[in-house]
Amino acid sequence: MQGRRKFLKKTIIGAGIGLPVSFGTDSFGLTTGPVGSKPLVLSTWDHGMAANERAWEVLHQGKSIVDAVEEGVMVTERDMSNLSVGLQGLPDREGITTLDASIMKGDGACGAVAFVRQVKHPISLARLVMEKTPHVMLVGEGARQFAISEGFPIEEEVLSERAGKAYHEWKKTSEYKPIINIENHDTIGMICMDANGNMAGSCTTSGLAFKMHGRVGDSPIIGAGLYVDDQVGAATATGLGESIIRISGSFLIVELMRQGRTPQEACEEAVRRLIAKSKGIEDIQAGFLALNKDGEYGAYAVHPGFNFARHIPEAKGMIDSSSYFKKK
Repeated sequence: MQGRRKFLKKTIIGAGIGLPVSFGTDSFGLTTGPVGSKPLVLSTWDHGMAANERAWEVLHQGKSIVDAVEEGVMVTERDMSNLSVGLQGLPDREGITTLDASIMKGDGACGAVAFVRQVKHPISLARLVMEKTPHVMLVGEGARQFAISEGFPIEEEVLSERAGKAYHEWKKTSEYKPIINIENHDTIGMICMDANGNMAGSCTTSGLAFKMHGRVGDSPIIGAGLYVDDQVGAATATGLGESIIRISGSFLIVELMRQGRTPQEACEEAVRRLIAKSKGIEDIQAGFLALNKDGEYGAYAVHPGFNFARHIPEAKGMIDSSSYFKKK
């Protein structure tokens, strides 16, 4: 868990020496990213680096942008060191790990699953909901039955070693209290633009640690944890899902960009609205990541500590987000 707490400083690793880069700025004079750099892959938190690497490979293999955002976050879903995504994630208060995921294309096609048990890759199941059913979301046992019908292996329901130890430690007090910037709500959300300007996004999580059995956060909810529109841009969210759902955070950001806000301005406005609608904000972390059709991007969080991974033709690396509340 220490790796997530030691947030990386902004780093840029050159991947295309000599290529011209034009940076856009928002109304506050903040750099928002190279304009027009394609492909472009963005994802939340430091586990986004490995996810972005896979998405980048997929794009350069000539596969679709949907393949890229699916296969990218699958890396995180099977990362045994991660306690906030995949079956190795921290369980609910009953000791059961349940998963949520969503995927969306810029043309409006989308799919999601929630409260799913024993499926290693919920993002792949969400994609099949999008492509093979007339629905947008399947949940619980229905989603599990759909997985079986599509040939998904059903995994043994057992906690990973690290999650098991954490759960047994938590049971000593059984106290529920989210702690900001710790791996109890660090979803991976990915938004991506291909060389032709097409967009897609994905979002997957094991949810809030030690949540009530049946709780679902923002990640599988189209418009809350993820929203993509080729005509405007894309946004994804991370943090305490309840606070993000209350403002339909990702949809709000895309609509603000439609009205002319930059990605940075839109993320900042979303955070202000989230703060206005949330009680106990000192204990709540939420962050947003956005991309517009021109290739500009922005990010903003309630508290310091949120960062995101960026891959463009010229460079790759981690970038620290700014925040409403500043470091003490």
